[in-house]
Amino acid sequence: MAGLMVAACSQTGEPARPAIAASLAAGSSAHVVAIAGSTAPDPLTQTPRRSQTGLASWYGERFHGRLTASGEVYDMHELTAAHPDLPMRSLARVTRLDTGASVVVRINDRGPFVEGRIVDLSRAAAQVLNLIEDGLAEVRVEAFGPADPHDRAAVSGFLPRRRTASARGAAN
Repeated sequence: MAGLMVAACSQTGEPARPAIAASLAAGSSAHVVAIAGSTAPDPLTQTPRRSQTGLASWYGERFHGRLTASGEVYDMHELTAAHPDLPMRSLARVTRLDTGASVVVRINDRGPFVEGRIVDLSRAAAQVLNLIEDGLAEVRVEAFGPADPHDRAAVSGFLPRRRTASARGAAN
């Protein structure tokens, strides 16, 4: 059976928007995730690199079309999220604890900026978790590696940082 690769592409000739789409690799039963034409192992088959629980919220229309912290334009219809410190362009699975519903998002923004909240979901991701009406829900965020395994900026956020004399607060 020939595998189907779903990649972000535009029929209008405009630049491709980042998109997340699960598919099967050709000749393999391993799942991959296509992000703007780049493939990485499906995060659902990997062990999370970090996990945390707390409150999730969502943001939509008011921010639609504005620039995110990653420099891309926020599209409330994409499966993305804002997180205070996960690396940009990395993937995370967000699971609603009361229902078990989960969604895989790509981190492309910083936030939320409200005490007690750990992740701000795009409208599309909030819809998957049935969070639109509730506004807030207790979730588990499981961090995975970068959407693109060759993205050094995203990878660096998961590697231990070496402490230097200045980082330890040594006097000048």
